[in-house]
Amino acid sequence: QVQLVESGGGLVQPGGSLRLSCAASISIFTINSMAWYRQGPGKERELVARMNSGGNTVYAGSLKGRFTISRDNAKNTVNLQMNSLKPEDTAVYYCKGERILTISGYKDFWGKGTLVTVSS
Repeated sequence: QVQLVESGGGLVQPGGSLRLSCAASISIFTINSMAWYRQGPGKERELVARMNSGGNTVYAGSLKGRFTISRDNAKNTVNLQMNSLKPEDTAVYYCKGERILTISGYKDFWGKGTLVTVSS
């Protein structure tokens, strides 16, 4: 089993910044792509950002420019830098490892999430 553990969530004021990290139990070089999703209160889970093994990134249109996904190969982590946070960014943020090769074939794995609350 692949484990993904998110950290860095918390309470932040509007306009503030947070940096989330997702630590993987395997080398992120072996993961086709890693992504951040979020699920706000009463909302469906949505893609925030994705980075593939080649370093190519995809962002939700409304978040591009405020959020940045990056990876630290040495630490096996994928990070999400969030700036100019708004109350509507309040959500549980999940890390997802996509198309990871296991003995049972390719599978996706999710972390348990970290709560981000943007409020004054």
